[in-house]
Amino acid sequence: MTDKPFAESSFQNREPIQAVLAGAFDDRRRVLELSSGTGQHAVYFGEAFPHLTWQTSELPDKHAGIQAWLDEAGLANVLPPLAIDLNRVDWPAGPVDAVFNANTVHIVAWPLVENLFVGVGRVLEPGGLLCLYGPFNYGGQFTAESNARFDLWLKERDPASGVRDFEALDALARAQGLELWRDVEMPRDNRTLFWRRVRGGPA
Repeated sequence: MTDKPFAESSFQNREPIQAVLAGAFDDRRRVLELSSGTGQHAVYFGEAFPHLTWQTSELPDKHAGIQAWLDEAGLANVLPPLAIDLNRVDWPAGPVDAVFNANTVHIVAWPLVENLFVGVGRVLEPGGLLCLYGPFNYGGQFTAESNARFDLWLKERDPASGVRDFEALDALARAQGLELWRDVEMPRDNRTLFWRRVRGGPA
């Protein structure tokens, strides 16, 4: 049996994220979680929102760990992970009326961030929501000293990574027919960004 992986950050941020998702996802039906990581968020949010079908996804080498969390939780509304690689935009998913992602856009290189938005554009229905959680800059400026330190750590680890500018992300969203719906301040110098699809939709 595969040991369940554990991320302390997922444990710490799950309750604040749940609080903001509660109002936004009340009328949603099917959520695609991009980069489900350990699977901790999937089982926590799946239990919190039983009306949702929560579709997990990750690179194949992380599927066993996610499945270990899913097997233990036994939630009928949380689905086994799909293989989604941000190097590609033709995802085996959708259509969905919400996409959720936590703590990815600052980890991956910018071309993969661009692919993330293109992929969302391919699977998100009209009226659907994209929700991103993490640290973001505004006007090219860090919102907290902790985020500046985090950005330095990220770039030492991978020069292609780093805390992203909200304006750059918003431009990618608008190119896919999405408009900013909510920008919510979160604990630990993070934000939760919501965009709603106002034009276009899955082919």
